[in-house]
Amino acid sequence: MNRTVKILHLAALTAAAALFLATTTDVAAQTSRNCGPREAVVTRLTEGYGETRQSMGIGANNAIVEVFASDQTGSWTITVTAPGGLTCLVASGQAFEELAEALPVNESDA
Repeated sequence: MNRTVKILHLAALTAAAALFLATTTDVAAQTSRNCGPREAVVTRLTEGYGETRQSMGIGANNAIVEVFASDQTGSWTITVTAPGGLTCLVASGQAFEELAEALPVNESDA
């Protein structure tokens, strides 16, 4: 997968994570179940689900957004880590695939 495609995918995932966080009404209640120290979260994803980091970027308020996935099972998880080190799970699912889609050709000169 080329760098441009990875950046576009990460931007879309970052936007989805930011939207999720912005629309959550009771973040404090969710963080107690879905958040923890980054090292513990990454260890759980690696040892429990076989997921490794596939991409990362900086989101709103300097949060680090990461996508973890397993090549063997297709499971995936999106995490957001706050500058203080607290990592929260924002989404997860199945059937992860790497894509290498080309950008559409813009035929206008404007």
